[in-house]
Amino acid sequence: MLRLMRTQFVVLSVLFGLAVADPARADETETVAGWLSERIIDPQLPLQQVRDFTVSRVPLLPELQSREQWQQYADQMRKDAFEKVIFRGEAARWREMLTQVEFLGTVETEHGYRIRKLRYEAVPGMWIPALLYEPDELDGKVPAILNVNGHDRNGMVADYKQIRCINQVKRGMIALNVEWVGMGQLRSEGYSHYRMNQLDLCGTSGLAPFYLSLSRAIDVLLQHEHADPERVAVTGLSGGGCQTILISSFDERVTLANPVAGYSSFVTRGQYLSDLGDSEQTPSDLASVTDYALMTAMRAPRPTLLTYNDRDQCCFRAGHALPPLLAAARPTFELYGASGNLTAHVNHVPGSHNYQQDNREAFYRMLGRHFFAGEPFDWREIEVAGELLSPDQLHVPLPEENADFHSIAAELARDLPQATEAASADELTDENLTALRKRLAAIIRVDGSSVQDVQELTTNTQELNGKPVDVSQWRIDIGDEWTVPATVLTPAESAGTTLILCDEGRSAAAAQILDLLKAGQTVVAVDPFYFGESTIPARDFLYALLVACVGERPLGIQTDQVIAITKWLHQNSTSEPVAIVAVGRRTSLIALAAAALGPKSIGSIELHDSMESLSEVIEENLPVTAAPELFCFGLLKEFDVPLLTRMAGPETVTNRAGEADQAVDTGR
Repeated sequence: MLRLMRTQFVVLSVLFGLAVADPARADETETVAGWLSERIIDPQLPLQQVRDFTVSRVPLLPELQSREQWQQYADQMRKDAFEKVIFRGEAARWREMLTQVEFLGTVETEHGYRIRKLRYEAVPGMWIPALLYEPDELDGKVPAILNVNGHDRNGMVADYKQIRCINQVKRGMIALNVEWVGMGQLRSEGYSHYRMNQLDLCGTSGLAPFYLSLSRAIDVLLQHEHADPERVAVTGLSGGGCQTILISSFDERVTLANPVAGYSSFVTRGQYLSDLGDSEQTPSDLASVTDYALMTAMRAPRPTLLTYNDRDQCCFRAGHALPPLLAAARPTFELYGASGNLTAHVNHVPGSHNYQQDNREAFYRMLGRHFFAGEPFDWREIEVAGELLSPDQLHVPLPEENADFHSIAAELARDLPQATEAASADELTDENLTALRKRLAAIIRVDGSSVQDVQELTTNTQELNGKPVDVSQWRIDIGDEWTVPATVLTPAESAGTTLILCDEGRSAAAAQILDLLKAGQTVVAVDPFYFGESTIPARDFLYALLVACVGERPLGIQTDQVIAITKWLHQNSTSEPVAIVAVGRRTSLIALAAAALGPKSIGSIELHDSMESLSEVIEENLPVTAAPELFCFGLLKEFDVPLLTRMAGPETVTNRAGEADQAVDTGR
């Protein structure tokens, strides 16, 4: 709805401006806009298609006959997750760093424990504040618990989290309470989860800081002289539940895990809007190598408690989230003869999104059963409301220039794109172009889809400035997964064919289309994936993240659609290559990528308000919500707008910014 209102505002603004300058032109533009505004596809079709596209690519549990088979499969998933997802780019170097910890004072209490303030370095320059709860009396090895939190602005000082940590320490355990990036003391724009994708654009995993903040927290715990490496647990609510399964499935040091209302299978997420996750829950390519259901199965045979809420108003409601996870994990626990180590708890009171007393006591019971077997253990919660401390009392000092996603990305982008022999050549030879196009296709994940069917839904003859124009509405099916709506406007005497794209949807390009019609061009105005009529009606950017998570790329889908349509037009409607006009920085990148791949069906390119460099995404500190296709993993690492322009062919690429037109020589 907001995008539709924005499109309408853009159209009205253009028309108002034209009306002031040229009333006749304003009337003509309004007439063209009316032709373009007719709806072609069902409003729910883009949602259904993106659901089918993503869900069909999620890996499922294979049929395994033995423990050895499963262990080999699980080990490969863990290896692939590390190498193909989490530790890409600079993250591989970050992984090898020693964990740096600084203790910054102690809060002494009169309740049998102390709270030590500390910070540790997750990645270079990014320090995470944390609180270590220690019993006053420690003897021998004791359980060590990592407590994480989700999307709670209070972060680690949230009451329910303090209560949990105090209850653990009063039972003789060491409890580490860590801040989550983007919350509490780390709640600022640069730590926004939707800015981790700036790292992705640079070819370094945006998930890595999240993962390393968890694995290094376990390092901190296990460096404690009294920490028992055989009794290490992780637990957290919501985003903390997602962190819990992430670290406890891949880090085998975690012996017990209790994620609370934190995740569901990617298959479930594709079907339930409430479960679609932020960038860190839906990182690029994770669902191409594993699924949260499989990650739950990877916990076998280690004790695992899955806690969900009966009437969760936020996400991951027990009725739809829990059953698929249990169905995937039970067979693997059975292979180890450890069925009893996989348990579930469903909270009914209050039943909302919570980690309140009932859910906490379920965790305490789990700890008693597995960490204190054979010993007296009271699982009932200890009343500690009078022991909670204020944010000021628990504040942990941080460096003034603590690194965040944006500052890290800005540093990474400084020397990008990396120079390659092919790209550095003064003149792009056929050999260089072939190599570059192959690499570009791999990065944006184009698959060479073709037009399967074109349905002409309506055709009628209209009049523009006294001359006839045939107006047709087309439904273009590409491959067996996508449908693109198109309005085709054909003047009485056509001098060529132009495909037009617009960031705000085809109806917002009425002024440019009017100029093309007056120049005798047949205009094919399309709304590719995610734009105009092809907008996903609800939580659109989260589905774009899911597309990247299953190993595809929004930019690749859009580029494929543009190329497929130009090829069809070239084969069926015109003997000449199809010109492309793109209005806006987003569709300009799509058009440029399509032309850079070198199809003979594309002729000249005219870009309105194109970016000069992909680094503008980082310089402007954009979140992925603003334009998901601009954050294509690794694109800036190897390509940028000038190189794509050179690759586009011998034709001239014209950039139009406002009133200034600039012809850019492709340099070939």
